[in-house]
Amino acid sequence: MPKIRISKAVIQAMIDHARAELPYEACGYLALEGDTFTRHYPLTNLDRSHEHFTMEPREQFAAIGDMRTRGLKPAAVYHSHPDTPARPSEEDIRLAHDPDISYVIVSVATAQPVIKSFRIRKGEVTPEEIEIL
Repeated sequence: MPKIRISKAVIQAMIDHARAELPYEACGYLALEGDTFTRHYPLTNLDRSHEHFTMEPREQFAAIGDMRTRGLKPAAVYHSHPDTPARPSEEDIRLAHDPDISYVIVSVATAQPVIKSFRIRKGEVTPEEIEIL
């Protein structure tokens, strides 16, 4: 199983963002420094929905620009599932257009958040192990 590395601070930031956006889905980017995701970029979910998200385009461009300035690599999209488990929905799979990034899902459907990561290529979902540093 492929593995990704995420700092504890980024894990907590995603959980905090997911909880703050309830009852809606939260969304954002994660950036790599070397081989570890060390920075998260919370973005606005324009849909204000608990079932899907659309990232705010100006925030997307600003986040990518900031990553480049800092020498970081944009390598994951994250979003939350307020009511469902941390697994890609049919819509998540259909809209996963970049086969070279990780798709991280934060489920806050239960008291203890669950975070899982996936690669999605041509509709095929491959789980990734998460190592928390």
